[in-house]
Amino acid sequence: MDFGKVDNIDEIDFTLPPDAVQTEQMFAGLKAGKTHKPQVYIGCAKWGRKDWVGQIYPPGTKEKDYFGIYAKNFNSIELNATFYRIPTEKTIKDWKSKVNKDFHFCPKFPQTITHFSRLKNADGQTNEFYDIIRGLEENLGTMFLQLAPNFGPKNYPDFEKYISSLPTDVPVSVEFRHKDWFVESPVVNECFEMLKEKKIGMVITDAAGRRDCVHQHLTTPDAFIRFVGNSLHPTDYKRIDDWVQRMKIWLDKGLRTLYFFMHQHEEQHSPILVTYTIKEMNRHCGLNLQLPHLLNDGLF
Repeated sequence: MDFGKVDNIDEIDFTLPPDAVQTEQMFAGLKAGKTHKPQVYIGCAKWGRKDWVGQIYPPGTKEKDYFGIYAKNFNSIELNATFYRIPTEKTIKDWKSKVNKDFHFCPKFPQTITHFSRLKNADGQTNEFYDIIRGLEENLGTMFLQLAPNFGPKNYPDFEKYISSLPTDVPVSVEFRHKDWFVESPVVNECFEMLKEKKIGMVITDAAGRRDCVHQHLTTPDAFIRFVGNSLHPTDYKRIDDWVQRMKIWLDKGLRTLYFFMHQHEEQHSPILVTYTIKEMNRHCGLNLQLPHLLNDGLF
């Protein structure tokens, strides 16, 4: 993942900003704080990595067996594969056959909808995507809609129309990338209120070169976080520590669902940092998430 990649890591201020005012208001509006068992899902963005052989996959593992092993080690996957093509029913059944009832897939909307059609005249493609992806049944988590980098507030009418047309039976979170979405304006405020009203979440993306995308704005009591590390640079661990403390606060305030997905510019490092994240979440947040089985001990 090249998004937010920089060369001068040591010069970046990785301090997490305070929660947005709307986030504080959202939590304050909940009937009670931590009165339920939160659902926490932590995983990677892909599984087809040959460089994970000897790390997660035993030596000699065939590529067709990667996902089955991945699903035994993690409880979720950020399903980027659906960005490039809508899977077939056969593929959906195959994926579903390899996971337990508690595993969650978080499919990304196809680029034909978000980047090529730019949300216009996309009803047919959207219906096709939903019809196929619903085959995941109880394993279907939050779907995420990533807007094109040049899709800004000026495109809000198209965005509002598309969001309003979506089925309401599957949770959705939106990832904004145009910088103007992170500058307060009447249109931006209207957009965020619309998302809150329609119970659509907002993806938070933490990348070195795009600190504006760490907006800390929750429109629902659900968080979808995409963390982009830097090849196990020492700051990766400090950033995870800071995120663990922020997520602890949110969970204590009543966060309902948490998705935390690991990206690295060199993805071979992702299982290591995910394992560290799960370990620290268990330690500080009172969780009991299964730790992945790393084949190479002493990685952190």
